[in-house]
Amino acid sequence: MRELFDGVAGQSRLDPQEAVRAASRAPLRKRFYAEAGVVEAEGGFAITLDGKPIKTPSGRQVVIPAKLLADAVAAEWAGQAETIDPMTMPLTRLANSVVEGVVDRVDLVSDDLAKYLQSDLLFYRAGHPEGLVAREAAHWDPVLFWAAETLGAHFILSEGIVHVAQPEQAIAAARAALPSDPWSVAALHVITTLTGSALLALALAHGARDADQVWAAAHVDEDWNIDQWGVDEEAAGRRAARLKDFAAAVTVLEAVNGLPTQGP
Repeated sequence: MRELFDGVAGQSRLDPQEAVRAASRAPLRKRFYAEAGVVEAEGGFAITLDGKPIKTPSGRQVVIPAKLLADAVAAEWAGQAETIDPMTMPLTRLANSVVEGVVDRVDLVSDDLAKYLQSDLLFYRAGHPEGLVAREAAHWDPVLFWAAETLGAHFILSEGIVHVAQPEQAIAAARAALPSDPWSVAALHVITTLTGSALLALALAHGARDADQVWAAAHVDEDWNIDQWGVDEEAAGRRAARLKDFAAAVTVLEAVNGLPTQGP
């Protein structure tokens, strides 16, 4: 079973878009099991296929800390038809990534996530047209106000795409608000990668924004262009694929923190 996800656990284990590209290149394998289940294991719950626990490509057993999340991963396996398609298994791919690349290096992944705070999506604003300026402010300003008031992280905004250096104190304050468990950190890293904003991911983790608000905020500019010029079907397809990985990361974040799961 491990080789099914060899191509998915590549150089950038937490980049969902790279994972999808790798999975799309790999030949699909036939389904070789009858049933997928969940059993208790040391540290949480294991996913079993015909009674045998699944493992990552390197041979590590996948142990999931929350029963709700384990059930959802098992459902992905149970839902496979004659062949196993990793592209339809975002929770399984994320679980593999956590066990393979995050459990033993939470601080390094958190540091990588925090790098987004140096050039976060929310910092760079349109100068015109007026409608877009207002829409960005409506979606993004509440998150920046929350970061300043709740986290003590005061960031600098810029018009256009000219880079602006952010205060080290602000970055440190936001970095300190990151969770410490590997599953939450991994979920936030995926959300940050997909949205281009560590601040949106943090706001979601702390309950300052819900999943729908975060997804909408990440696509303000894109949605504005759609309103003006119509839908690009190819771009819409890519966005739909990203949404599946975003929803998986939200499921992980909510499940491991004991919150009710609610997708975007």
